[in-house]
Amino acid sequence: MLHVERGGNGPLLVLLHGLGATGEVWQDVVAAWPGRWIAPDLPGHGRSGRLERYTFGALAAAVAEEIPNEPATVVGHSLGGVVGLALASGWFGVEVTTAVGVGIKVQWSDEELAKAAALAGKPAKVFETKDEAVERASKMAGVPLRHGVSEVDGGWAPALDMRAFGVGRPDMAGLIMASQAHVVLAAGENDPMSPQEQLRELVPEPVVFPGAGHNVHVESPSSVTALLAQLAT
Repeated sequence: MLHVERGGNGPLLVLLHGLGATGEVWQDVVAAWPGRWIAPDLPGHGRSGRLERYTFGALAAAVAEEIPNEPATVVGHSLGGVVGLALASGWFGVEVTTAVGVGIKVQWSDEELAKAAALAGKPAKVFETKDEAVERASKMAGVPLRHGVSEVDGGWAPALDMRAFGVGRPDMAGLIMASQAHVVLAAGENDPMSPQEQLRELVPEPVVFPGAGHNVHVESPSSVTALLAQLAT
């Protein structure tokens, strides 16, 4: 079902990418992680299979099947952050000790939800060349991708299942309340999708990465690894 990259030895780190991306976006973070790590392509993304219906629970259940039965720190970006919080509930049989959500969009207007639902109903655009599809996939993800496309009838298309845009609004307060893990919310100082004042409504002291935008794990991976080192002490 899922394509999963793995490596290292020692304490387990699970890395969950955001909507449209793939596990490859964590490559510079895992390079500095001293323990064991896994980085899946979420269902409907990259080299992984698709779901009949996309919900945070369905995504978490699929990821849970790939996580060993041992304590884990989970770091998720945007959509992956919500999936990480769902895993931290314990409902999926995963023992999460710390759940870090980076750049999660915690407030959604009706207009934003309607726009996302409209995108979920659109077919993937097909391009003549792989390079064109890679450019489109990278634009949708907001980060450079190599594994975000697939060959289809008529050419190449982003691998992202457009129906994943319809995952909906996360119940952040409910997920945090249900968490059996230590919860950390973090965002780049200049992240328009995850403003600090909105995060403070959910946790007393969100982590702010100075000078970073929405994709801090790609822009400044050392900021993420420094946070993980701090949490481990």
